[in-house]
Amino acid sequence: MDYRMEKDTMGEIRVPLDRFWGAQTERSRINFRIGKEKMPLELIYAYALVKKAAAVTNFELGTLSEIKKQAIVTVCEEIINGSLDSHFPLVVWQTGSGTQSNMNINEVIANKGNKWLEEKGSIERLHPNDDVNKSQSSNDSFPTAMHVAAYQAVQVKLMPVLTQLRDSLKQKEEKYADLVKIGRTHLQDATPLTLGQEISGWRAMLDKNMRMIQESSRHLLDLAIGGTAVGTGINAHPEFGKIAAQYISAETGFDFQASSNLFQALTSHDEIVHVHGALKALAADLMKIANDVRWLASGPRSGIGELIIPANEPGSSIMPGKVNPTQSEALTMITAQVFGNDTTISFAASQGNFELNVFKPVIIYNFLQTVQLLADGMSSFDEKCIKGLEAKESNINDNVTRSLMLVTALNDYIGYEKAAEIAKKAHNENTTLKESAMSLGYVTEEQFNLWVDPAKMIKR
Repeated sequence: MDYRMEKDTMGEIRVPLDRFWGAQTERSRINFRIGKEKMPLELIYAYALVKKAAAVTNFELGTLSEIKKQAIVTVCEEIINGSLDSHFPLVVWQTGSGTQSNMNINEVIANKGNKWLEEKGSIERLHPNDDVNKSQSSNDSFPTAMHVAAYQAVQVKLMPVLTQLRDSLKQKEEKYADLVKIGRTHLQDATPLTLGQEISGWRAMLDKNMRMIQESSRHLLDLAIGGTAVGTGINAHPEFGKIAAQYISAETGFDFQASSNLFQALTSHDEIVHVHGALKALAADLMKIANDVRWLASGPRSGIGELIIPANEPGSSIMPGKVNPTQSEALTMITAQVFGNDTTISFAASQGNFELNVFKPVIIYNFLQTVQLLADGMSSFDEKCIKGLEAKESNINDNVTRSLMLVTALNDYIGYEKAAEIAKKAHNENTTLKESAMSLGYVTEEQFNLWVDPAKMIKR
């Protein structure tokens, strides 16, 4: 491999010739050979957007020349469109402020931008700190990029998929609105409801999840930009943060703004904790929905067998014809990962010592992973399971007919204790509720048929 020499305040170091990063990025590559978890590209793209906004703002405020601004903007747009992905090699496990990833961005923009300046015949050159990082610190630009990446991920990646899954459940809810089935509580038979009503509970969970995620996500619109090192804004124009946030809003179409308290914005990540809590709530509901689907589809002959799941692939390497609830299994594994991510984010966010939290990379890594997994998992569950989910009406009808809990309908006519006696007798003697009730003399056949009607027990 061919190398070139790059220099920083610590001296010279060899850098691969075909890469645009500089000395500080290379030092990080050497000093943090830890794990395989790379800084997420979603964060890199958001960071490039922050650098672009900073350059335009600095130009507007008269602290950066137009040609330098153009060079920075040009490279930032290349980063955002993904053409420079290979130039961002750093792992998550680095300095807790994200300084080395900030410098990775700065160095790539400076070195690539200088090539652009040469091609334009300009004698000006970009410096990664003095120009690309002008009016910024890692301490405010990294959390700014965190919020931009997190909010975009939620709105662009997660919400459309969540909405689609919710709509698919709504379609099933309407399709089975009148199909009466037995309810279950404590894993035991309970009173009847319709399959549509049962699915409506799943759909309503997602409706509420959508509201909670949107309500919490608005706090991510507050940005740390302009706080620089400790929140005082040293080395930045007093209007820098406000103007830069306006440019970020214009670029994204979302209403970002500079935080009203930049000291909080550097040392606290309670906004991300709050949003991830809503994502955890979504994961909890997805766990419940996926479990219900696989329980209700269990069998198909020796289980509950009230739902038929799509047969997407062979379920066993030894048992021919077996179909397993693989989409439910994948989704429930995802939710387990989300619960773990929430623990990591919660602890990391609690470690804001004095003017800075230094767990930033692991916070945003876990947050973005959660969004990616939930979005992909819901999309797969929707397309490969929910859309093809069907009711097995024969089993549903048989289970309703056999259920002892239909006796609940007699409470208002003969009282709880006599109704309980009927149910116990039927269970012990393996007879029907009607046979038990009539043999005890508590009701006539006509009364039983009138009062014990599953279709009348599903009032909404």
